[in-house]
Amino acid sequence: MAEKDIIAEAREAFDAAYESEKDNRRDALDDIRFARLSEQWDQNVRLQREREGRPCLTINKLTAFTRQVVNDARQNKPSIKVHPVDDQADKRTADVMNGLIRNVEYSSNADVAYDTATEDAVCMGWGYFKIDLDYAHNDAFDLDILINRVSDPFSIYGDPDSTAADSSDWNSAFETEWMKQKEFEKAFGKEAAKIDWESYCDGAKSREQWVKGDDVLVARWWQREETTRKILKMSDGQVLAADSFDPDLQELMALQGVTVVGERDSKYFKVTRRVLTGQEELALDKWPGCYIPIVPVYGDEVDVEGKRYFRSLIRDAKDAQRMFNYWRTASTELVALSPKAPWIGPKGAFKTDRNKWSTANTATHQYIEYDGNMPPQRMHFDGPPAGALQEALNASDDMKSVIGMYDASLGAKSNETSGRAIMARQREGDIATYHFQDNMTRAIRHAGRILLDLIPKVYKDERIVRTIGEDGTPDIVPLKRPIPVKDANGQPEVDPQTQQPVTHIYDLAKGKYDLVVKAGPSFTSRREEAAMQMTEMIRAYPQGAPLVADLIAKHFDWPGADEIAERFKAMLPPQAAGGMPPELEQAMQESQQTIQQLAAENEQLKADHSIDEGKLKIDAAKLEVEKAKLAIEQSNLAIEQFRAQTERMTAAAPIEAQEREHGHVDQSNAMFGALAQAIDNLAQAQVAPKRIVRGPDGRASHTETVIN
Repeated sequence: MAEKDIIAEAREAFDAAYESEKDNRRDALDDIRFARLSEQWDQNVRLQREREGRPCLTINKLTAFTRQVVNDARQNKPSIKVHPVDDQADKRTADVMNGLIRNVEYSSNADVAYDTATEDAVCMGWGYFKIDLDYAHNDAFDLDILINRVSDPFSIYGDPDSTAADSSDWNSAFETEWMKQKEFEKAFGKEAAKIDWESYCDGAKSREQWVKGDDVLVARWWQREETTRKILKMSDGQVLAADSFDPDLQELMALQGVTVVGERDSKYFKVTRRVLTGQEELALDKWPGCYIPIVPVYGDEVDVEGKRYFRSLIRDAKDAQRMFNYWRTASTELVALSPKAPWIGPKGAFKTDRNKWSTANTATHQYIEYDGNMPPQRMHFDGPPAGALQEALNASDDMKSVIGMYDASLGAKSNETSGRAIMARQREGDIATYHFQDNMTRAIRHAGRILLDLIPKVYKDERIVRTIGEDGTPDIVPLKRPIPVKDANGQPEVDPQTQQPVTHIYDLAKGKYDLVVKAGPSFTSRREEAAMQMTEMIRAYPQGAPLVADLIAKHFDWPGADEIAERFKAMLPPQAAGGMPPELEQAMQESQQTIQQLAAENEQLKADHSIDEGKLKIDAAKLEVEKAKLAIEQSNLAIEQFRAQTERMTAAAPIEAQEREHGHVDQSNAMFGALAQAIDNLAQAQVAPKRIVRGPDGRASHTETVIN
């Protein structure tokens, strides 16, 4: 497209945005001057009263209402929480994204951008903040994301066709800046400053928009165009854009066995930014994201017949503020004139001491003489009229009723006595103005979408980034390289099977993530609340103090709280501390290895002992055999002795008969009894021999008696 056509299209889009926002800008400018600059009197009325020497007081009560809403929003800042969506995303990477977003907010003072936009929305009807890219360092090529404030909300012209509450459907927007001629030449060169406005500005209206004296309007025109591109599904599950699938990458993936298994056309948005004046294009930039990175924060939105109106908190309270100023001025004027009440007396009564009588209302005299018999008298002043004071009170109450915030919400003492009743009345005021804070939450939610869209494209290469925890603790995270994973105690995690450290690769370009935005007190406020609640808990349960003392100390803000918390934590038993000291944990690991080694040696000893036990059993069996042989030999010897004894007895039988006759029968009976017992013992030894019993492995086990 020719440059002249681009300029004509840009001016047409700018005219449409200008006409669409003209009424809102007029009313918003009046609100700003009225509430923030206290320009609350009509200019003609003010000039007339000043000519007459009459007071023209401005007692701006609207600031208290706006500050109440804005400061409440500052104490309850919305926070962005990233969550994994698909199987390629994981919670650890989501935590890194959360920390990276917090670092972006911290590095670019995003709280200033949020607060400025909220204050503008409350006081004039809308505000803006924007997201930009810049180099991380002057000597580096890495880009970082920034969240910048828009100090002048009138410099932004949004899409007149937008209907979304968070600008997510903006397809056109203008950032404008009035530059002096010298600044313009310094920024864009002297050649760009030679503009023939008479040739390019067709009409006074267009010239007024782009030229103001010697100042030049420089506009950054954001365009968002919907287009399609082909995407490829790979056999390993990856989805790649066809335009990024170059031959080298295709060859590399083919060597790895990865092939294309599907393709389709996908819809996406292309965003560009043109820097131009009313007659030429100065620069063209391609934006890596798919959203225009300007986020509006709307106030009270009203859509009437397709036209959107944005209203401030004080839009309908301005008349009540004017009435309050008028009646307070009237009552003040009456009170101020009271010392000037005239003296009344007969004609000629003030000839004597004329100079003193002329200054009687402004000076103190010890005495004043008068002429005549009747002394002059001062007119009686009845005080300020009660009607003026009552009307001023009515106007003050009208402001509260219109805005929806009453004395309790503004911190004034009211009829409520209990804390619950006071909090309920304050909550009524918070609910009446909650839509301003909720609109800020919607804006930050859209800012989170823009950040999620930019992070995989900006932080796609291997680099070191800083993340910030929820408690403000910074950390350094390498991207796209394996790093050890730490547990809750900050110790490296170990795989229980392989006993190897667990590693993880943070690749912000892989997987899909979603976000939620939650408005609530800041971490500092929640920490103070937690410390107070913990202290109350310890008072109710003092026995638990030693177990939670480190957590309580950690939530205090006085110096040395972290060191005291670490000392309390070191005094905890391992089961209460959620872990063991590194030295003890290392000793436990060494002990476990020693136990495993001893167990292996014990198994080997058991195997060796089983062999020795078998040998002992064999030796015992052999011993039993030897004992049996000895018993047999003893039996044989007893038999031989029995035979010899029998033979002797047979030979001595005649002699025994003679001895029986002579009284030796008892001795013979005793001898035969002993022989009978010896024969029985010999019979048992012969008929009950022993035998060796062997086990399944052939080894001798034990001996047993053989029964015939």
